[in-house]
Amino acid sequence: AVRGDRLEALYTVALALGLRQGEALGLRWQDLDLDQGLLQVRVALQQLPGRPPQLVEPKTPQSRRTLPLAPLLTAALRAHRARQLAERRAGGAAWHNAWELVFTRPDGRPLSQFTVLQQFHRHLARAGLPALRFHDLRHSCASLLVAQGVHPRVIMELLGHSTITVTMNTYSHVLPQAQRDAATAMAGLLQPLPAAE
Repeated sequence: AVRGDRLEALYTVALALGLRQGEALGLRWQDLDLDQGLLQVRVALQQLPGRPPQLVEPKTPQSRRTLPLAPLLTAALRAHRARQLAERRAGGAAWHNAWELVFTRPDGRPLSQFTVLQQFHRHLARAGLPALRFHDLRHSCASLLVAQGVHPRVIMELLGHSTITVTMNTYSHVLPQAQRDAATAMAGLLQPLPAAE
């Protein structure tokens, strides 16, 4: 549904890595190493009513993290970089991106979280999906990882949770199927071998 959108990479990165909205909107080009396939969460974009946006420390010390980028994400970010450079050339002196943010308005300024949410809702409606919060991309990331059998500690580190308890309490609703799969796998291991003839 977002393929071809100027913010396609934003939605892709948010879903694949489970970034918080402020972490995604505060991502700077200096936080990326596309050749090595790494993304560092070092700051978040904070937007409070009546105040200019600012870059702030992440939510917790564990929120400062280095994440691997799959080739799909690297390609999406390279395409986004090319699109942003074209916008910069077209904008000339009016284009302004003081923090070198990855995801910006077409004029280079920080994206509003409300604008992003409105656009996100339009994409969801076109895809026939219900209205969700942008934060639900983070929950979807974690739920999909749990469903794929990824160890909770890896999910905790990916999401930047402060403890494994936060991860387990937040995503325990996904565990019943994983537990059934584990029980089935164990039953397969414990099946008696056929008797030798």
